[in-house]
Amino acid sequence: MNLRWKGKRSKLRVLLTFDVEQDCPPYLNSWAGVEQGMPKILELLDDKGVKATFFVTAETSKKFPSVVRRIVDEGHELASHGYMHERYDNLSKHHAATLLRKSLNVLRKHYDVISFRAPNLKLPKHMYELLFKNNILIDSSRRAYLSSFFREHRPYMVNGVLEVPVSATSSLLRLPWRLQEKIHNLILNGTTVYFAHPWEFVNMRTAPIRLDCKFNTGSKALTLLSKLIDNLKRLGADMLLMSDLI
Repeated sequence: MNLRWKGKRSKLRVLLTFDVEQDCPPYLNSWAGVEQGMPKILELLDDKGVKATFFVTAETSKKFPSVVRRIVDEGHELASHGYMHERYDNLSKHHAATLLRKSLNVLRKHYDVISFRAPNLKLPKHMYELLFKNNILIDSSRRAYLSSFFREHRPYMVNGVLEVPVSATSSLLRLPWRLQEKIHNLILNGTTVYFAHPWEFVNMRTAPIRLDCKFNTGSKALTLLSKLIDNLKRLGADMLLMSDLI
C-alpha cells in the first residue's frame, strides 16, 4: 500500500491522543484511570463533538472490553500501546515481535488497528520494519519536543510507516491555563499531537508517584482539557484521528 501524508503547511491540524494503561506505570498497578478517568474523558469528548485516538494496551482490552467497545462505538480510533506496557527498547527483536503480534490479535477483535505508540515513547529504529510487517501504517512514538519544540511538526515516512511525532509531554495539559495557553500558541503549527493518560483525570495527589505526575490531576485536568478543546475550536483547528492522516 502506498501512503501519502495529506497535510498542508498552511492548515492547523491537531490530534488528541490518550495512552490507556494501568495507573502511572511502573509505579502503580491499579486501574482507577480506566475505571474512573476514561468515562469522564469520553463524556467530555462527546459533549465537545471531538474524536480522539486511544492507544490501548492489550491487557487493558482484556480487563475492560466494555471500555474498548465504547471507544469504537463512539467513533474514536483504537490503536495499539503494546501488550502490557512493555518497554520495547528493553526487549530482544524476537520478544518484541511476539508481543506486538499478541497485542494486535487482541485489539483487532474490536477494530482494524493501524496505529501504534510505544510505551514511554521508546521505539527502537528496527521496530519500524516490524510494524509495517504487521500492517501498522502509523506510529506516534517520537518526541518532537526534545529537538524542535517550537518548530513546525510534520509527519514523515520511515520504512513504510508514517511517523507522527508527539508535540508536547502530557504534563503540559495540566499546567495552569494562563501558562499553558502561551505554550500552545508557540507549538500549534503544522500537525500538533497532544497526549494524556486516563489516570491523570483521577486525583493522584496522595499516590506514591513522581511529583510531576501528581499536580492538577482529577477534575482540574478535565477542566483544563475542556479549555484546550475550546481554544482549538476558536482557532479553527482540524481535529483529526491518526488514521485521518493517510
